[in-house]
Amino acid sequence: MITMQRRNFIKVGLIASSGLIINSCSLQNKGKQYFYVEKRKGRWWFINDRGKIFWSIGLNHVDSASLRYNDSAGLWDTKYNNSMREWLHEVKKDLIGWNFNTMGWNQEVVTINEQNHRHSRSFTYEEYQWLDMPYCHMLPFIESHQWEIETRLPDIKSKGFKEWCEYVARDQCARLKNDPKLIGYFFSDCPAFVHFNDKNKWKAPLFDPELLKSESGKKELFSLATIYYRVLHDAIRLFDTNHLILGDRYESNAILPDEIIKAALPYVDVFSFQCFGGAEAVKNKLGYWAGLTKRPVLLADSSLFVQPHDPFFPPHETCHQDGRGYTEIVNVLKEIPEAVGFHLCGAYIENKVRKYGLKNNKDQIDSPYTENIAGANLEMQKWIASKQ
Repeated sequence: MITMQRRNFIKVGLIASSGLIINSCSLQNKGKQYFYVEKRKGRWWFINDRGKIFWSIGLNHVDSASLRYNDSAGLWDTKYNNSMREWLHEVKKDLIGWNFNTMGWNQEVVTINEQNHRHSRSFTYEEYQWLDMPYCHMLPFIESHQWEIETRLPDIKSKGFKEWCEYVARDQCARLKNDPKLIGYFFSDCPAFVHFNDKNKWKAPLFDPELLKSESGKKELFSLATIYYRVLHDAIRLFDTNHLILGDRYESNAILPDEIIKAALPYVDVFSFQCFGGAEAVKNKLGYWAGLTKRPVLLADSSLFVQPHDPFFPPHETCHQDGRGYTEIVNVLKEIPEAVGFHLCGAYIENKVRKYGLKNNKDQIDSPYTENIAGANLEMQKWIASKQ
C-alpha cells in the first residue's frame, strides 16, 4: 500500500506570499508510479518509477537534420544508414557518456530571420523509445512563444481552443501515457502573456500589460490564466493521468506577474523557467519563484558561452559552452531546495542557425568544452548519489 506521502499527492499549506491555499498538485493521486515529485529531507526531487530520487541533468535541442548539410560529408547515410533508430542509439551513448541523465527538450531552432523563427519537430513516440532514456515532451497547445512571429493567438476562452487542446492531448498524450521514461509535459516556450518584442508586437501579448496597473486588471489576468491552465490540464488528464505537468517554460527575464503563477498552482506539478544571465540571475530569479510557490522548480533552459552573445539571435561564428559558468549555475541550484533539475540550452549538434553545439555537423565533439560540461555533470551525479 502506497502512503499519501509517497504517492503523487502534494499537500501545500498556506503560501503566505501569494495568499493562496493549494490542496493538491495536478496528479491528485491518480495514475501509475512513473516520475513524480516528492519532498525528502527538506528538498524537492523527481522520483523515478523505482522510487529513487532523480535530479534532472538534461540537454536540449537534439535534431538529426544538422547532419544532413551538404558539407556534412554524407555522414547521415554512411554512418547512420538514413536511420533515426541508429542515430538515436548514438545520441543516448553520447548523453550518458557526458553524464546527462535526461533529454530535456528535443526541438531545435532551425530558422531565425525577419519572416520566421521556427523550431524542428518534436520526436515521435517511436523515436523516444529508440532514445530509451528519460525525456520531457512539449505539447503544441498554443503558439504563444515569445520568439514566434507568424501565428495569431487564439481566444483562450473559446470552444475552438478547448477542442484543439483536446485533440493535441488525444494525438500525443494518449500515445505517451504508458511510457515510464517520460518525465512530464511542457506547454509553451516563454509564453508572451504580457510581454512582446519588436518582431511579434503585431500579434500583441495574450493580455494587455496596461491593465495590470489596476487591481481589477490583475484579477482579470488571474481569471484568464486560470481558464488557460485549467483547459490545458483537463485536456491532458482526459488521456494521461500518469505523468507530471511541467507547464509553461516561463521567460524569467521578462515581466511575469504573480497572478499567472498563482493561477497555475492548482494545475501544474513543477514550475519551469528559462533563465539566461548566469548563476547570479538564476539564484535571484528562480530563488524568488521557489520562495513564492514552495513548489518544485526546473531550470528548463539556460547556458553561458565563452564568447558572450545574445542567445535569441544567431552569432556570427561558432560559440562554445562555458564549463565554468555551467558549474556555477549547477552549484547555485544545489542551494535552492525546490530546484529539481537543469536542462542545458545545448545543442547536441551545432547547426548553421544557432551556431553552437556539443558536437559539430561532422559529428565531432567540441573539445575541450564538451568535456568540461561532462566533468561538471559527473560531479553532479556524485552529489545526487550522496543524497540517495
